Order: sequence, then structure tokens, then C-alpha cells
Amino acid sequence: MRIVFAGTPEFASQALAAILAAGHEVPLVLTQPDRPSGRGLKLTPSAVKQTALTAGIPVCQPRSLRLDGKYPDEARAAQQALQAAAPDLMVVAAYGLILPEWVLTLPTHGCFNIHASLLPRWRGAAPIQRAIEAGDAQTGVTIMQMDQGLDTGDMLLMHVTPITDEQNASALHDVLAVIGAQAILEAIDALQQGTLRAQPQPEEGVTYAAKLDKSESPLDFSQPAVVLARRIRAFNPVPGSTMVLPGLKDPVKVWNATALPPTATGLQPGQVLQANAQGIDIVTTDGILHLLELQKAGGKRQPVSVFVQGWQDR
Repeated sequence: MRIVFAGTPEFASQALAAILAAGHEVPLVLTQPDRPSGRGLKLTPSAVKQTALTAGIPVCQPRSLRLDGKYPDEARAAQQALQAAAPDLMVVAAYGLILPEWVLTLPTHGCFNIHASLLPRWRGAAPIQRAIEAGDAQTGVTIMQMDQGLDTGDMLLMHVTPITDEQNASALHDVLAVIGAQAILEAIDALQQGTLRAQPQPEEGVTYAAKLDKSESPLDFSQPAVVLARRIRAFNPVPGSTMVLPGLKDPVKVWNATALPPTATGLQPGQVLQANAQGIDIVTTDGILHLLELQKAGGKRQPVSVFVQGWQDR
């Protein structure tokens, strides 16, 4: 099939690579504009752009696809490129731009989206992180026929995977990227064979995965330890979780922690109960947060056995 691909991060790049490896023709790739990255803030292409360029595929990077929006010239150029590509199908994965109606209806078979949740749960921007944060036992990938709503289109195919107590957002992302690449190939095969069936999303069970924000980073020890441990896993690596330790001016990042049952009564949330090479124990409103990996401002990530030495020598 002739497939235009739209996506930006590594999650999407794996799907593009799978589509190319399966022998489908990709005449055009859409991705976000290059962004400043690293200490030098050098403009860096997205993971999808890098995959496309390696494969010799033309890349289009409009800041908007709205013909009546802020960047109409870029949108019109993208429209001309899409029309010239004459796609049978458009596959979208974590692209980052809203697709107006003219895009949704341009390909012969419309647009398929690779969404990293079990729709209708966790529609929106951060489904992987919100599933971990909420303590979901499982998640997965839904291949969806896109419409003009926010992840409201008909479901075409779904794959389920468990969420383990050890998985952070980075690890779960990697699992779902592989599942997403497999799932989109299955959906394309079924479309070609005429066996793909659309199913409307149920009205019950809808939740929204709000975009991540740095304001969510500080840990609130008035919450239970199990909730904080999930948040730390959910926000690893972005936006990260932070707290203030006694004797340190700047907040530290907490990269890994587990929840332990309460050990005493009458303790104040946020109190450091003990600190040694095995962990730093912080009192919460319900249970103990056992810190295992931390990072001082301007420093490197360290296991608690190393971190605690420098902290106690302050």
C-alpha cells in the first residue's frame, strides 16, 4: 500500500520502520519541526525524521496543518505534498499536531492512529504515564480509525499487555512501541484482505490522560506511599519527581522508590525516618516511601548506596 506516515518520537519511529520492512511504499513522512536539544541547544531532528531520511523518504515538517491557522503557507505546502503522495492510507503515531478534516479524508482509507492505551481509557496526550500513575493492572495499544474528536474514533484492533510493579514509563513505552509496530502491520494486512472491522468505542469507561507538566514533579508526602511510588515510576524519565532533603539547598530528583508499610505511629509526613546504603525512608500519610535512586541538582543519577554517602557528609 501507499502509506503516508505522521509521527515524531521513538514510539512512532519503530512503527515507521516496521511498515517499511514489510514492503509498503511510504512516499511522504510528516513530523514535527526540529527542536533544540542538549546543552548546546542544537536543532535536532525527530526520531521519525531520522528514520525517514535514512530510508530516503521526503519529509514535511509544518508547524500546523490548519489552512486557516497561524501558518497557512506551511499548511498549504503540506496539503500539496499529501495530494501529490496520493496515499491509500495515513498512519499516525504520536505526531503532535491536530489533523483537520481535509487531512482525515484525503487518503483512500482515511487515517489509522496507533494509540498507547486500551481505548476509551486514557484518551489524550500521556496515556502511558497516566496508566502507571493510576495503578492500572494492564494497558496496551489500540489501532483506531481517526475522526475529528480527541481519540474518539472507531477501534480497529487492540493488543493488551500487563503493567508490572517494576515498570516505569520508559520501560513500558519500549514494550508498547514494539506492540504498536506489530499491531499496525496486522491492521494494514486485515485492511488489504478485507477482514478489518471497525467497532465504536463504548460510552462507559472514558478517561483522559492530561498532558504532563513540571508542576506535577514535587512529591506530596500527605499522599500514601503507594501513590507516590507509582508517580515516581510514571514520571520517569519526564517530567521527573522531586523532593527536598534536609541539608540540601536544591530539590533532588527521585528516580526509583518503593512503598513500605508503616513502621510507627505519630510521625510527620515528609520526615526522614532513616538513611543508609539500603535506602532512605520517608514518612508519608500512609506507609513509608523507600528511596532507591536519586540525583542531586547538576549531578548524575546515583543508587542510594552512593548518594547517601555524599548526603551524610554534607
